[in-house]
Amino acid sequence: MTRGGRKKERTGPERRCIVTGETGPKAGLVRFVVGPEGQIVPDVLEKLPGRGIWVTADRGAIEKAAAKGLFARAAKRAVTAPDDLADRVERQIARHLVELISIARKSGAAVAGFEKVKSWLAAGRAKVLLQASDGSERGKGKLWTPEGGRYFDILTSAELGLAFGRESVIHGALASGGLGSRVVEEATRLSGLRKNGGGLATGKGKKTE
Repeated sequence: MTRGGRKKERTGPERRCIVTGETGPKAGLVRFVVGPEGQIVPDVLEKLPGRGIWVTADRGAIEKAAAKGLFARAAKRAVTAPDDLADRVERQIARHLVELISIARKSGAAVAGFEKVKSWLAAGRAKVLLQASDGSERGKGKLWTPEGGRYFDILTSAELGLAFGRESVIHGALASGGLGSRVVEEATRLSGLRKNGGGLATGKGKKTE
């Protein structure tokens, strides 16, 4: 099983985690490369040149890789890893997730606000329910995870607000198709890095509380 209760799929490219030794889909790992001065650099978007070093998208795994010299072993050379490497990865993934939601919003595939989200859920249009990690549990409990869809509360109200062009957002939703699957992938990765926890669940049409 992967994070969020999803069954492990073997349909895409796979990579081996240098910490766990397990091989899995790239979507569940983070790519790192060795920079020009021998420093370990996170490559969340997987675009930087060089041989990739892969670690499970989990704060503990990344910290262990840095502390135990596993990056150097994988690179077969001396490298340096910053003390805040896991924090850097978290920030990059969160920023990318916000950007994906923003693109979905601009294309009309995402809405924010309690009433709009509730309307989309009732109409069966929403496939991903987004709720702020720092929002009221009572308020969030009045909405439900879309049947056959997903739910997460990984981002803060300020981060969701940035995605929707507002100061803060507590409730949001994405339609099926489009960027929905990529949003879920990034939310899943972020859930392994966030100190404040957060959640990611498969929906059965039930309340989130």
